Amino acid sequence: MRKHHPYAIRRVGLLALGIALLFAAGAIMAAPAAGSQSSAEPAANNSSEPPVISLSKDMDDVLFKEISRVADDLKKQFQVLLKWTPLEWDLGTIEFMYKWTLALPMRLPELIAAARAQSRALGIAGSLVMLVFLAAVLYSLIGASRVMRRVDAALGPEHPRIPAAVYPYFLAAVRVVVAAAIPLVLLAIYSLITSAIIYQAAWFKLTGRLLWLWAGYALVRGLLREFLTGALFPTTAAHGRRVFWTARIILIYLVIGIALVWGAEAFQFRKDVLAFLRFALYVLSVFVFLALLLQKKALLSFLPDLPYPGYRSFLRLLNRFFYPLIGLSFVLALLWCFGFREAGRVLLTNIWFTVVALVVLTLTYHGLRRGLQRWSEKIPVNDEQAQAAVVSVRSFLVYAVGVATAALVLNLLGLLEPVRRILSFPIVNIGGVLISFWVLIRALLIIVFFILGSRLIQGFLDYKAYPAMGVNPGTGFAVNTIIRYCFFAVGVLIALDTVGVDLRLILVFAGAIGIGIGLGLQNMAASMISGFTIIFGGKVRKGDWIEVEGNLGEVVDISVLSTRIRTRTNVEYLVPNSSFVANTIVNYSLSSPMIWTGVNVGVSYGSDPREVERILLEVAGREPMASRQLPPRVLFTEFADSSLNFRLLVWIDARRFAERVVHSALYFAIFEEFKKAGIEIPFPQRDIHIRTPAAKDPVLPKPAEDSKP
Repeated sequence: MRKHHPYAIRRVGLLALGIALLFAAGAIMAAPAAGSQSSAEPAANNSSEPPVISLSKDMDDVLFKEISRVADDLKKQFQVLLKWTPLEWDLGTIEFMYKWTLALPMRLPELIAAARAQSRALGIAGSLVMLVFLAAVLYSLIGASRVMRRVDAALGPEHPRIPAAVYPYFLAAVRVVVAAAIPLVLLAIYSLITSAIIYQAAWFKLTGRLLWLWAGYALVRGLLREFLTGALFPTTAAHGRRVFWTARIILIYLVIGIALVWGAEAFQFRKDVLAFLRFALYVLSVFVFLALLLQKKALLSFLPDLPYPGYRSFLRLLNRFFYPLIGLSFVLALLWCFGFREAGRVLLTNIWFTVVALVVLTLTYHGLRRGLQRWSEKIPVNDEQAQAAVVSVRSFLVYAVGVATAALVLNLLGLLEPVRRILSFPIVNIGGVLISFWVLIRALLIIVFFILGSRLIQGFLDYKAYPAMGVNPGTGFAVNTIIRYCFFAVGVLIALDTVGVDLRLILVFAGAIGIGIGLGLQNMAASMISGFTIIFGGKVRKGDWIEVEGNLGEVVDISVLSTRIRTRTNVEYLVPNSSFVANTIVNYSLSSPMIWTGVNVGVSYGSDPREVERILLEVAGREPMASRQLPPRVLFTEFADSSLNFRLLVWIDARRFAERVVHSALYFAIFEEFKKAGIEIPFPQRDIHIRTPAAKDPVLPKPAEDSKP
């Protein structure tokens, strides 16, 4: 329930401000003409100058020209995409490889002799190193499961020391490292050997590269196995194992293919042969990846069902156009293999990076949102500072994720630059500065960023910093007000600088506002000045209990023009700030929220005053709303006509308890205690005396001596 203070004067002031702004704008636009009164020549020159504020001319023509230029640029980019890169091999390369393969058995003696020469160069130590290397390879293929079981058994006693939510991920990380331990150790030994000796044999360098390849394969295979078959995620339970085996076959193929290409490079095969081997590796990789991507049901099952309408729409589109998307990607990958490198690279990157980026952003947002939700569930409902901090963090998170998603998607799809150029046509001219929709969007994003950032900082200060430093809520509110206005002012200035507006034009509007104040905004200006006086003066603060015009309530918010007060009956008053400066304000919690309050009690003349005092003090001591630190007091006020009057005074916190509620509780308790003690609470009595009538009058019966009304 809200009760608003009348603001008829404010409406008149706003009307006057509008008239003042129109007057100022007219004066600005007419300034060149006014200057023509001085001389004839300046009149001719000034009449041709454009006004300070004007709409851009020929906006349609400018827009169509910009769209045509964007279309021309897109055509040029399309031509670049269709550029073909030579493959560096031809039919002669295939014929050479065919003949070389047929002649390979005849070259076996030559290869064996070369191997013997290399073994003599290595000696006994080198041969032992090679044997250890081969043994490690065989053991990694055969004894990996045995090593895993030993690791699981060794980690069993450590399970109670690790949190239950973290233990599965910790165990998965250990398994991945153990699976790649042998190639990593061999790679470390190889690095030590290369740093100790200088040996430039081709097969030795190839061994180092193969160790890197083996270590990478072991790490990737371990990660895929834990993610897809380790029951870490519910979404991988149904189809994770099948996808893992397909991905493992693809990894083995890629490792073998890369090893063959590296071997050919190490032994210096012809360039066209190397180019053909790379081409064959790329083409076969496209086909094996196609076999993985065709598992639609399995792959889409990995995407969690999140409660966001945009994400669900994205999943529906992906489900409907999955096979066309895979087919397009397959064609683009083949085009890349056959020389159309730009088309394949750009389009594939834009398509799949967009899909992956949307999924990653959504999952990141969902994780942060769940963490924020768990945090908010631990916060009490009546903790307004903590709830405000949660709301500010959620608002900033939604804004950041929304802007990042829009910018990322437009950039990956290649639409960010065309959209920027199309929206960059000028719509208004301010002081010679051309303003466009794109500039306005940037300025709006900057202002919103600073507003949400200020709320985030205020929420953190209210929730953590002020309670830790013991800052008074009123002082904290004043500091937050300074932060809010400073952030907003800085955001507006940066936005104006981004727009390109000359900040000197602010002086023009300041003059217009001054005219408006002179015409009828005196009361608004007084409330504004009073608002700053209240905020920074510290006499009325947020959370104080004050009495204004007979209404007692809590100060909920202090703005520049008015202060919002909420009573205990949930009625809100909007009071102009000028009232606080011009009138007397009762602040119940300026220096201390503790106030005296009391109830009046009357007892019969037959009661013992000390006994009454004792009972009243006991009642006050048992009352939970009365202060325990400040003792109550009983005053013997007067000897009344029919009673002895007492006044019980107690200290209460005016911010927490209403006086009427405390009085009611005390009256109930006093009545019960007086009844138990047999103390009478008198009520007014009257004695009526009737004179004896005259002899001529009939004799009436004698009434009772005392008659109580």
